[in-house]
Amino acid sequence: MAEEQQSDALKEEEQSEGLDEQQSESQTEEEQPEGPKNTVTIEDAGPCKKKVIIEIPEEAIGKATDKQFEDLRKEAQVPGFRKGRAPRRLLEKRFGKDVTEQVKLTLLAEASESAVKDNELQTLGEPDIDFEDIELPDQGTLTFDFEVEVRPEFDLPELEGIPVTKTKFEVTEDQIDREMEQMQRLSGVWTPRAEGDAVEPEDQIVADVILNIEGVEEEEKLNNAEIHVRSSGFVGSIPVDKLDELLVGAKIGDIKETSVDVPKTFFREEYRGKKVDIKIDIEDIKWLKPAELDENLLQRVGAEDVDDLKEKIRDALQGQLETQGRTEMTEQIYKHLLDNTDFELPLDVVGEQATTVLQRQYSNLIMRGLSREQIEEQMEALQAGSEQQAMQQLKTFFIMDQVADKLDISVSEEEINGHIAQLAMQRQQRPEKMREQMERDGSLSQFNLEVRQNKCIAKLLETAKVTEKKPKKAKNTKKAKKTGRKSAKKPVRKPPPKKTESKK
Repeated sequence: MAEEQQSDALKEEEQSEGLDEQQSESQTEEEQPEGPKNTVTIEDAGPCKKKVIIEIPEEAIGKATDKQFEDLRKEAQVPGFRKGRAPRRLLEKRFGKDVTEQVKLTLLAEASESAVKDNELQTLGEPDIDFEDIELPDQGTLTFDFEVEVRPEFDLPELEGIPVTKTKFEVTEDQIDREMEQMQRLSGVWTPRAEGDAVEPEDQIVADVILNIEGVEEEEKLNNAEIHVRSSGFVGSIPVDKLDELLVGAKIGDIKETSVDVPKTFFREEYRGKKVDIKIDIEDIKWLKPAELDENLLQRVGAEDVDDLKEKIRDALQGQLETQGRTEMTEQIYKHLLDNTDFELPLDVVGEQATTVLQRQYSNLIMRGLSREQIEEQMEALQAGSEQQAMQQLKTFFIMDQVADKLDISVSEEEINGHIAQLAMQRQQRPEKMREQMERDGSLSQFNLEVRQNKCIAKLLETAKVTEKKPKKAKNTKKAKKTGRKSAKKPVRKPPPKKTESKK
């Protein structure tokens, strides 16, 4: 009898809720009155960080809960009831916890998103909300808070008339002559010196070399090793300072010896941080005989005659100098903007960027051959440097982003593809393959940013206040020019060492 009464009660409740549902559905077809609004309070929580406090009224929680149960009733399969006809009380008993959790997540997400949007917070990253720590109250308001980093707010300096100094570079005849001599040297031939001649600077010797490495019993032999006689050169893979002082003046058959303390940062692990004794047995001495500036050389470089070659060199040098001058002015623009714009940076973003910079430096050191222990010894200095570099990169990014907005500068897909095509041509790659690679490794957005910044710099240079100046004269210019013009000829021989061990 009791079961029949309970069943009748549930059916009556089903019919009653069915009528309520019909009324609810008909009401949704009409304009709904605006629901209760959340109360939002925003406080400063540090550099570029805001604390957002939100109060969701009880009425809003109730409406969200009712809607969740209505949606659930439409889909829930409850034994003994037709689909969409299960009573609310039974749904609460079976699905109450799940509904409460879903209502909480929905309310928190919608409220936080609305608070950020309505208050025009330019956020960096997602709000830091601990969903598990927040409980939906049985009654009353739901109050929660979160912190979020925002873009720094600052005023740009005047962008028109930025003072820059332009170095007025001019190509000189001496520069052209040196380029022609270098061209002749690059096409030159290593020629054996006459019998009895001694080694001179910039010569090349052929020698049998013996290396005795500290801690290694067996000596390492290098037969017919080619050694370039320079102030700092290599014997095999071993770096040797003042190599020219060791070898200049020596002759075929001489044996020269030296010892080297290889740096701990050297890229070859087998030599790293060890003392290496070097014995050099000179077998041959060669000097670089420059190629004649004849018709064959002119044809190889695409010139009709010497005058045409000089003109081509002049144009190439002028282009290099103009690029150098533009680079100098670009650096001045960046420096002016950085020096005249003051704002704090978001600490979390600085930390993330510093970590990225540090990881890049770490990888570079590993590729150079340093061990992890050696890198750890430098870690404190690396961390300090990476943080400073990260701060400058971020400050530049925020400034240039605001400059682009103020100047209304954007970058189209056509422009990006054009720049990718230029880069692909330089690297002898297909543009579409390069773009695909950029999309895969995530560098396309950075490339887009660089193109946009370059457009900003070009615009700022158009309105900059430019003052021209002559380049600084290098010290000992005459001496340098004289050496440059005669570098392909025999240099003056240095006096030989006092004592030389001859090959027996």
